[in-house]
Amino acid sequence: MQRTITYSRKAVVQPSGHISADNAESLRKQLSAAVSAIDCSHLVVDMTSVQSLDSAGLMVFVSTLTQAQQIGKQLTLCGVSPSVRIVFELTQLDRVFEILDEQSLIEATAA
Repeated sequence: MQRTITYSRKAVVQPSGHISADNAESLRKQLSAAVSAIDCSHLVVDMTSVQSLDSAGLMVFVSTLTQAQQIGKQLTLCGVSPSVRIVFELTQLDRVFEILDEQSLIEATAA
């Protein structure tokens, strides 16, 4: 289950639960739509409710980041739990993504 909230030029997508091969395509479509929206220059993914992430889910974020970079938009992940963050660290994708803590989510959406 995901939810999208739009702020001034920012969209916040809030996926929840387990992001796996079972629901990765649905999330990919939602993230793709959010990042390609004309009125959105910055996509923030609030990961505070994400419990786990498998390789299919990870590839959704990689493809969304690639799409965002190709069209000159920004993608930020916020509120990533330690158990999900380790997936990004083990694949060294924590060096590629902008990952902020939960408090920074409030600041990212307010600005």
